[in-house]
Amino acid sequence: MNFTFFCNLVFSILTIQISGIEYERTTVHFCEHMKNPEIRDEKAVSKGEQTRAAIVESAYALFLAKGYHGTSMRQIAERAGLALGGIYNHFASKEEIFAAVFDTHHPYHRVLPIFEDAHGETVKAFVHDAARRIEKEVVGFETKILPLMFVELVEFQGQHMAQLVQTFLPKAIGFVQRFTERRGKLRSTPLPIMLRMLISMFVGYLMTGIVLRQVPGFNNLSVDWFDGMVDIYLHGILDESDRAPEA
Repeated sequence: MNFTFFCNLVFSILTIQISGIEYERTTVHFCEHMKNPEIRDEKAVSKGEQTRAAIVESAYALFLAKGYHGTSMRQIAERAGLALGGIYNHFASKEEIFAAVFDTHHPYHRVLPIFEDAHGETVKAFVHDAARRIEKEVVGFETKILPLMFVELVEFQGQHMAQLVQTFLPKAIGFVQRFTERRGKLRSTPLPIMLRMLISMFVGYLMTGIVLRQVPGFNNLSVDWFDGMVDIYLHGILDESDRAPEA
């Protein structure tokens, strides 16, 4: 099975899971919000920002329902309540809209505050605290972001994702750096590798969960999958008595 086929397969599963979901337009929420002066924002959102937000949310709903190639600029404009020409006052291309959607709805906005607020006197407690908080924030969110990630990887080879990484990398490295400030003996593993494995654990947990929950023999096992993966991240799969390096 090649990578593109796998991506298309998972994308199809996700599309089926979210079909029938209606996404209300941002403009509707905004209008209802502004009708009530008691909950009005102190700083009024400019008309241009309102329109841009409506475009992003309309595109988001269409990308999830129809896929990237199945969505046209005209469809995005119509859903946002704009003439086709009006959409180009805010975005030069569909790819530019996709980049805005990808950034707006990427879970790193939810994860970064957790990196800063995690607690624990030991490395183990610290990682478990952060991991559980992140799990609560992102589990169930996969049907909304993973389809976009597959589009990003297949169509754009991760170029927008690379830009996002540059945004959150300093705080993510800072989180791993805090391992060294807690009790617990760390192996001499470079911090970037620790971070990459931590990210891989979360992404792998979400992706495999979508498929394995539909596989008999996996979906009814009474095991704590997430806690087990965190434990392997911290300790590996070898027993402590068998961790001595080979001669």
